[in-house]
Amino acid sequence: MFSKRTDWKLHENAYTRALRAYQQRGQPVLDLTASNPTACGFQYDGDAILTSLQAREVLQYDPDPKGLPSARAAVVDYYREMNPGVNVDPENLILTTGTSEAYSFLFRLLCEPGDEIVIAQPSYPLFEFLATIQDVSLRPFNLIYDHGWQIDFQALAETLTPRTRAILLVHPNNPTGHFIRPVEAERLYSVCAEHSLALVVDEVFLDYRIKTSAAAAQAYGTFATGGRALTFVLSGLSKIVALPQMKLGWIAATGPEAPLRDAMARLEIISDTYLSLSVPLQHALPALLAQRAKMQRQLLHRIESNLRTLDTALSAQKLVSRLDLEGGWYAILRAPAVQSDEDLAMRILERSGVLVQPGHFYEFPEAGYLVVSLLTPRADFEAGIRGLLVCVAE
Repeated sequence: MFSKRTDWKLHENAYTRALRAYQQRGQPVLDLTASNPTACGFQYDGDAILTSLQAREVLQYDPDPKGLPSARAAVVDYYREMNPGVNVDPENLILTTGTSEAYSFLFRLLCEPGDEIVIAQPSYPLFEFLATIQDVSLRPFNLIYDHGWQIDFQALAETLTPRTRAILLVHPNNPTGHFIRPVEAERLYSVCAEHSLALVVDEVFLDYRIKTSAAAAQAYGTFATGGRALTFVLSGLSKIVALPQMKLGWIAATGPEAPLRDAMARLEIISDTYLSLSVPLQHALPALLAQRAKMQRQLLHRIESNLRTLDTALSAQKLVSRLDLEGGWYAILRAPAVQSDEDLAMRILERSGVLVQPGHFYEFPEAGYLVVSLLTPRADFEAGIRGLLVCVAE
């Protein structure tokens, strides 16, 4: 009765069962996986946000498949404010109902059923679902960790096949938090040009650079500046202004003139087929993006404060270490690989009441990796890290 593309494993895994059982006992959980900023104690300008949704213009429906010109102009201003040298053409912008829809549009644009997208791992687990429901196959290659994360271009080359249509990267990566280097960006453009591939770059965490990271300061900027290959940059309100409930994202396209023109014509028809983006949100976009500075100051302060807390705690022991971090809001911990990372995460929960994510959720190739969120409120984060380290030491 059902399509094979929805033939997922729907039963609970051991980690989920362990968490549910623990919660049913009524025991408190110190959640080091918290990634919903609206539930992490940040202060929003509620009046400004709600007022932005009350524009009189929302009573009139005059759709534009690319997005209302005023909304696209706000995105152009965002890039210009981020870097005065960045000029995004509003005609090469498509507004979407979040980045998940943007991926759907791009997979439909680029791929026939069974075509392939090459993706770097570790990576965000949602990509597998997004690709599968569009009849697209993901072909992963592992990133290298050696004095920081870097792209293994030999592994990338070996992953390409005649059915490869694009390379997908997150900049900075989720969850590793590393940025693509300028020299890597140039090699990526060369690979795409040589093999007639598109480059898809998810930049939702781009604004969250760790100030203390020298590597982050030397990282490549936004890929929306253009390059020698057809490039699609994704971002949106979920991370930029910490409003995941405001489902508005975008695709900023750049590249050689002829394929770029063709891509935008096709994307416009794809978008026009659905016209799913909320009109009130489009009218509110300039005011919502104006919240960026206030929200990002709070988040970056929390991220950097928790990072200092984490490093202080780690310095007092030798069993657990932290991998280099340049941006985003997650940290990767390395623990002794004496059991699977899922078993380790469940043991930490049972013994210390601390919830962490096992690395295999993000396709880490080996055991012993744990992922923690740096958005967790400070007191909970400090107590959670302390409990985690006690459990590992046992």
